[in-house]
Amino acid sequence: QVQLVESGGGLVQARGSLRLSCVVSGRTISRDAMGWFRQAPGKEREFVASMSWSGLRPYYADSVKGRFTISRDNAKNTVYLQMNSLKPEDTAVYYCAGDRDRPYGSSSRTSIEYDYWGQGTQVTVSS
Repeated sequence: QVQLVESGGGLVQARGSLRLSCVVSGRTISRDAMGWFRQAPGKEREFVASMSWSGLRPYYADSVKGRFTISRDNAKNTVYLQMNSLKPEDTAVYYCAGDRDRPYGSSSRTSIEYDYWGQGTQVTVSS
């Protein structure tokens, strides 16, 4: 059974930084694309960032481009999301997800494409 455990969320002031981690067990992610999504209260889940299993061509939502960075350490079966210059509108539950059998160098920005998900970690940015 695949399990994803996100950590690193919390309460931070605007313009602060957080680093989210997602540790995957029960499956090797070395051939899976990985992504981060978020869901704010009363809103639909939205794409944040994704990265192919090779680490090539990361994608970012326009709202986080230049502030967030996705990375991965396949040896540790872990994915990260470095979040800088946080804004109150970044407040949400952040979810890590994996996409099996994604072609080399590609990743999806669509949540339905992802096969397994974590439980999420809360990020709250105060103004």
